[in-house]
Amino acid sequence: MALCAALAFSSCKSSESAYKKAYEKAKQMELAEAQNAAAEQPVEAPAVEAAPVVETTPQPVVVAAPVREEKVELVSGDGLKAYSVVCGSFIGKPNADGLKTWLEGEGYSAKVVYNAERNMYRVIVESFNTHAEAARARDAFKAKYPGREDFQGAWLLYRL
Repeated sequence: MALCAALAFSSCKSSESAYKKAYEKAKQMELAEAQNAAAEQPVEAPAVEAAPVVETTPQPVVVAAPVREEKVELVSGDGLKAYSVVCGSFIGKPNADGLKTWLEGEGYSAKVVYNAERNMYRVIVESFNTHAEAARARDAFKAKYPGREDFQGAWLLYRL
């Protein structure tokens, strides 16, 4: 009797696979019909008028550069203006003077200023009257020395 029961169960195929096959076939037919319908419909391109060609000069993008405001006094160098590009900060004046000398050798009119509140000497690459000029100079300075990590941290100082 056990043998008959085993044969009876093994000979029956599951009806689940037949339903699954029928579902997949119907789904494929449905997708094929949708593709055919889309291919048969003509696609009209919207009418486009030709715009007149206007030549423009590309304008440089000026990113609003953050500015630190500090009360500083000029220690060495000439003519400190409102906005300055700072490329180094030191506790000791000899280190600041050394960087100033190196920058002057590179063609910059470098300056050293002192911030008494923070007891720091700041080395200034260049000084300007406007924020925009200083931001452009800072970006140009950083681009000139891409391999110097210390110069990549150059920032703008507004003298109080």
